[in-house]
Amino acid sequence: MTMDKLKLHSPDLSQDNIAKIRDLFPGCVTEATDENGKVRLAVDFDQLRQELSDHVVEGPRERYRLDWPGKREALITANVPISNTLRPARDESVAFDTTKNLFIEGDNLQTLKLLQETYLGQVKVIYIDPPYNTGKDFIYRDNFTVEKEQFEKNAGERSAEGGRLVANPDTRGRYHSDWMSMIYARLTVAKRLLKDDGIILVSIDDYEQAALRKLMDQVFGETNFVAQLVWEKGRKNDAKFFSVGHEYMLVFAKNLTWLREKQEVWREEKPGARDIWEEFKRLRGLHGEDFKAIEADLSQWYSDLPKSHPAKKWARYKRVDKNGPWRDRDISWPGGDGPRYDVIHPETGLPCEVPEAGWRYSTPQEMQRQIKLGLVEFREDHTQPPFRKAHIRPIPEEADGNQVDSNDIDDDGEDDTDFATQVRGSYFYKQSQVSVKYLRKLMGAKVFTNPKDHDELAKLIEYVTPHDRSALVMDFFAGSASTAEAVFRANATYGTNHRFIMVQLPEDLNRHSPDNPQTRLRC
Repeated sequence: MTMDKLKLHSPDLSQDNIAKIRDLFPGCVTEATDENGKVRLAVDFDQLRQELSDHVVEGPRERYRLDWPGKREALITANVPISNTLRPARDESVAFDTTKNLFIEGDNLQTLKLLQETYLGQVKVIYIDPPYNTGKDFIYRDNFTVEKEQFEKNAGERSAEGGRLVANPDTRGRYHSDWMSMIYARLTVAKRLLKDDGIILVSIDDYEQAALRKLMDQVFGETNFVAQLVWEKGRKNDAKFFSVGHEYMLVFAKNLTWLREKQEVWREEKPGARDIWEEFKRLRGLHGEDFKAIEADLSQWYSDLPKSHPAKKWARYKRVDKNGPWRDRDISWPGGDGPRYDVIHPETGLPCEVPEAGWRYSTPQEMQRQIKLGLVEFREDHTQPPFRKAHIRPIPEEADGNQVDSNDIDDDGEDDTDFATQVRGSYFYKQSQVSVKYLRKLMGAKVFTNPKDHDELAKLIEYVTPHDRSALVMDFFAGSASTAEAVFRANATYGTNHRFIMVQLPEDLNRHSPDNPQTRLRC
């Protein structure tokens, strides 16, 4: 072995071990300077001791981390065992012994702990819309270590329905801390329920968005951050400065590296793609294999569409062949420095101009295969490179990272087909009044305030479960059960078989009935 290849230092095993600790306890690894002033990963041993302890561990050292009064107590609350059980409510259930869906009525932190025995590592998607810390809402106050009698002596800390609630005005000295402790304990336990490829989505507004992002960085690890979505719900014309009509949705993976190693890609069907395909089938019935006539009528169909129609924006799919409407795509190598070889023009017999970045296909043999499949379209002569075809319903041979997976394509039928896809943006618009009016009509009265839009949630569930058609979806701030409705809507729309677990604090629906704060299980 020559000197230039010889490693002149030993492996940094301490950093490797710290990385392993970070995988198990992401909140216990932070940044710190060593004796040489170099910033390196370091273990917060006090925090690690706290993760493994059932009592408060003092740690005076200062370090870069998210901290607030009550954080350690919240972690103890998350880890302390409980002796409660879930009681079946068969009389209030439908098909209790055969249903795959659960609605659990009770304190969500206690319920999450109880579910660990059966559902540890089983949940694919968690969506929650927790109480926002506006100073008017209620937040949960958890203390499972004190006796019930002592707990209820704390004035104002129990709701009429028996839930652990406390008003949180912004004049309180622990305005942010109490909310952080509440959500921290629940996210800590919820993470244990997620599958290795699980995803959690959390809705939040401006009041705690920054704090929640840092908190989720700590619970799930900042390397597992996926995106921060912005949901625009409408403009407030009475605003004095800016109209803040949006909310955020933080998206984290339990293990983003694992998803990348699986080469998982999230895509959604282009809105309007099915309408284009249906029109193509109608025109093919009229014109048969006369593709020029189909193209002419399809172009006119695009022109006649109203501007609001979702298919209008895909008018580039105006050319037609035996595989349906298609548009042109670049045939050059992504990023440049691609292969360069001769591609002979079928009419002139001369080599076509090579794209500046090189050919998309690595070998002449692959290029010829694509040409024989009819997926390469030549220009009038050789002075310009040809281009690739992209069909509105891609065939397996043209699938790549921007299209559908060939394994998902059903070649035997036309009713259950995969169409051209697109990646979702981090911003989307849907008026909040749509879900409000829907629920009011369904219930016959205004029963819930600010319900989430089940159609949008259904799209998100479908988007993040491309390879799991029977995903288990959980919402432990169920409220009006928009997430449950979204699961039903996704199954009906996309042919999936998703299941749900909903958890909601007991509510006194009849003020004249006696309190019944017991935890109950509903199907």
